Amino acid sequence: MQNSTPLVYDDIFAAAVDQIRAEGRYRVFNDLERMVGKFPCALSHRTGQEVVVWCANDYLGMGQHEVVRHAMTEAVNGMGAGAGGTRNISGTHHKIVELEATLAELHQKEAALVFTSGYVANEAALSTLGAMLPNCVMFSDADNHASMIHGIRQSGAEKKIFRHNDVDHLAKLLASVDIRRPKIIAFESVYSMDGDIGRIKEICALARQYNALTYLDEVHAVGMYGAHGAGIAEREGLMDDVDIIQGTLAKAYGVIGGYITARAVVVDMIRSYAPGFIFTTSLPPAVAAGANASIRYLMQSNAERAAHQDNARLLKSLLSEAGIPVHDNPTHIVPVMVGDAVLCKQASDLLLEEYGMYVQPINYPTVRKGTERLRITPTPFHTNEMMVALRDALVEIYGRLGIRYDAAELANAA
Repeated sequence: MQNSTPLVYDDIFAAAVDQIRAEGRYRVFNDLERMVGKFPCALSHRTGQEVVVWCANDYLGMGQHEVVRHAMTEAVNGMGAGAGGTRNISGTHHKIVELEATLAELHQKEAALVFTSGYVANEAALSTLGAMLPNCVMFSDADNHASMIHGIRQSGAEKKIFRHNDVDHLAKLLASVDIRRPKIIAFESVYSMDGDIGRIKEICALARQYNALTYLDEVHAVGMYGAHGAGIAEREGLMDDVDIIQGTLAKAYGVIGGYITARAVVVDMIRSYAPGFIFTTSLPPAVAAGANASIRYLMQSNAERAAHQDNARLLKSLLSEAGIPVHDNPTHIVPVMVGDAVLCKQASDLLLEEYGMYVQPINYPTVRKGTERLRITPTPFHTNEMMVALRDALVEIYGRLGIRYDAAELANAA
């Protein structure tokens, strides 16, 4: 006889959320209203006050740039709001075709393919690549983004994880596999939480030695590095060495969407087989037009990149000199280490409520437990006065909450 006691689904869901709360990892989204002409400030509907945003991935403020807004307005007025369907059913409009041509030009590849997000681009491309190559082995950096991890899992291919940025470990893993088996090495250029850089040159050399394809995620680097903003691979003269470059339109370019660029046959295969591409509505014309305008602008202008790097260096210096534990790295990411989920959330709340500064806490599973942090991303538009005010606020809050100032210990834990 079946149990007559009904299963209370909501109790199970509530218990799962309560567990996150107990660990100090419960996430609260700040209701923000960005205001054109006031970047990097926004109206917080949580506090009712204008706040300085310190954690946006709109790294260069292109989401509010006049060139981008004009292109989007013109497109929506001329072509309407929607895309019309999937790319296979009425959704391949001229603006997205133009965007793909620009992306291929940017990365000096034969072709490009646009997806609805960077996450979808990674998941769809990697899962399809691994599934299409018979007996494939996927080699993944231990710190790869969740979208890459999920794509590799979904491929059904054998996977081997190499220690973060450890090319010796990668070489040993590659040597353990038959040279005749298809292989893909998936890694990133800028790792978004620690801000360190992948060893592109060494990994590409290993790929040639062991007959592997290379798949490089440049999400946190496109628009930001290189003479035309194509990323770290462009800056280091290595774009030709990488087989597949993946990027986003949602960070430095200020809009939304993801993409891959590669040889035409690779792009055509993914276009033809990837469910994440085939069965979803494409980006609308206004978004594609805005992204294209943003890329074209940053291909010609280095002023934003230079100012951005100057501000990142200055903020790191200000915080480090004040004893705030900044995880050292060579990029624009400024990880301020806390090392405790509860304290990290408390520090974030105090910054918002008492100082009018918005920095979202970064906790597990985004980072490992014990390495919780405030991930700060200065832009070219944060003033020196804003940076000094942030430093002073962090010094006061660290002292009030009793957060450790042992920079070396926390940085090593990361």
